[in-house]
Amino acid sequence: MTDTRLETFRAMVARNPGNALARFGLANEALKASLFAEAEEHLRAYLASYDDEGNGYGRHAEALVALGRVEEAREALQLGIEASHRFGHPGMASELGDRLASLEESE
Repeated sequence: MTDTRLETFRAMVARNPGNALARFGLANEALKASLFAEAEEHLRAYLASYDDEGNGYGRHAEALVALGRVEEAREALQLGIEASHRFGHPGMASELGDRLASLEESE
C-alpha cells in the first residue's frame, strides 16, 4: 500500500512542486519506506515554504539522523522546538527537546 501512496504523492508533487502539503505527505511516505534521502529532500522543501508547527522539523531530524547527518538533525530539532513554542505546543516542544537531549547523549 505504501508504494501506491508513494506514487500518488510523487505524482502530486510532480504536478505542483510548490504544494508544500503534498511534499509533506510524500516525505512521510518516504520515511515509512526508509527512503531517507527522498524524505529529507521533500522535508527540506516543505520547511522552506511552510511555517510548520514543529512536527515537520522532528521528521526532518529523523531523516537526517538516518543519513548520518546528526549535527543537521540537532539544528532541525532546535528549530522545531522554537516553532512549537511559537505555535503554543509545549508538549511537542518537550518531545523534540527530549529527542535533542538523546542525540547529545549518544555522542
